[in-house]
Amino acid sequence: MALPDYDKDKYAFANNSPKDWTALDYAYDFINFLQNNPTEFHAAQHICQVLDKAGFKYISERSAWTDGVSVAGKFYTVRNGSAVVAFEIGAKWNPNDNGIAMVGAHIDAITAKLKPISIVSTSEDGEGGYLRIGVAPYSGALSPQWWDRDLGIGGRLIVRDSAAAAAGKPQAIKSVLVKLDHPISRIPTLAPHFGAVAKGPFNKETQMVPIIGLQSEVEPPTEKEKESPVYNKHDLRLLRAIAKQAGVALEDVLEVELQLYDFQPGTLGGLDREFLIAGRLDDKLCSYAALYGLIESGGADPSAFNVVALFDNEEVGSLTKQGARGGLLEAVIDRVLESTGEIELKRQVLANSFFVSADTTHAVNPNFRDQYLEHHKPKLNQGVTIKYNVNMANTTDAVSSVLVQEIARRTGNKLQYFHIRNDSRSGGTIGPAVSAALGVRSIDVGIPQLAMHSIRATTGTRDVYLGVKFFRAIYEQFGTVDTELANGGL
Repeated sequence: MALPDYDKDKYAFANNSPKDWTALDYAYDFINFLQNNPTEFHAAQHICQVLDKAGFKYISERSAWTDGVSVAGKFYTVRNGSAVVAFEIGAKWNPNDNGIAMVGAHIDAITAKLKPISIVSTSEDGEGGYLRIGVAPYSGALSPQWWDRDLGIGGRLIVRDSAAAAAGKPQAIKSVLVKLDHPISRIPTLAPHFGAVAKGPFNKETQMVPIIGLQSEVEPPTEKEKESPVYNKHDLRLLRAIAKQAGVALEDVLEVELQLYDFQPGTLGGLDREFLIAGRLDDKLCSYAALYGLIESGGADPSAFNVVALFDNEEVGSLTKQGARGGLLEAVIDRVLESTGEIELKRQVLANSFFVSADTTHAVNPNFRDQYLEHHKPKLNQGVTIKYNVNMANTTDAVSSVLVQEIARRTGNKLQYFHIRNDSRSGGTIGPAVSAALGVRSIDVGIPQLAMHSIRATTGTRDVYLGVKFFRAIYEQFGTVDTELANGGL
């Protein structure tokens, strides 16, 4: 069965609600989301478009929120073009009685980013010399899984809006997203015929440099092109290609922020197409599911204040303004309370609130079953996993676990459980940073996947839908279950 083309009318709130979608619809749409939005900038832009169509109103951090935010509204804000916080406040939400249900995930992925000057000098002379590009590994990129892959390029350009100036409007500098429509790069392996040197280890600076073409005669730069600050920092052919794709003049390009990514589209695989196979699952998977969970929960609980926070830079520690440790989520809460005149109740509101830290987790690999803790082996297409770590790399504790398990029981969501073996290393999440900063109760959960941190990974075809269903339940049921905890002194 061939994967159908992306149907923007079906998958963009045009004619029907995603509540009518099947698990297969979610899988198809998620695959298209991954392919059309390979970078964090593209993902954030797409998320904003989805929010717009779902009736959310954009509010800028640069503007005052005093008159713009009120109870009974849906809003979102963006930071750095790569982090989005969206929230819906019910008409009956009362900061004296109600808290906030928050789900956080990250939309960045392991990648290779162009260096500030990406031109790589070569000693090859004459026709046939390779053209290479200088990149730096973002988190765990340039691992062996990156060899011999079709690598695309995309990101954002910072450009001078010359059209505005020509029209007599105020000068403007803006961001323009770009991605070339074909793979431009490969990192070739050395054939095993060369012996031990082909087995590694390999130097990421000198032996894993992507090739992007062959040296050839290039039309000389124009005087206008030389005016661009990025001229002579990156290959001229590359600059011309991305400027053309973005629909801007090269001389107007002031800076580039580009990255390489696996260009191969995602697909459904397995005998019954029970697997969803794609790049960048970690963690656009939970981001996508949490986003739709928020949208689909709209209006279910008029006393709810529901938030989804999708951050950048989790893969490198989150310590950036657009990362989970950058204060964006707390700033949104502060500004909402200020705009409603209730900022003095902030600590009370946070004490009544709950944060779900969502990130993909490890599905059991059948070829390495002994590497997993007994009874803690999440499976694909079964349901969301609660993640535990007694050393608090994850934030789950007895109270937060009971809250989520009770919600799951009431809404027909099956849960799984994961804890790392004592002789293995645990990965980190945004949970501890956000929970500590806000002082809120928190839990870590994840949608299972195989081959985490590979350039291409596998989840279940039903797992996208199961994630949406789970997060929708959190938003719809948190207030009810939390009241019962409060009545018991928890």
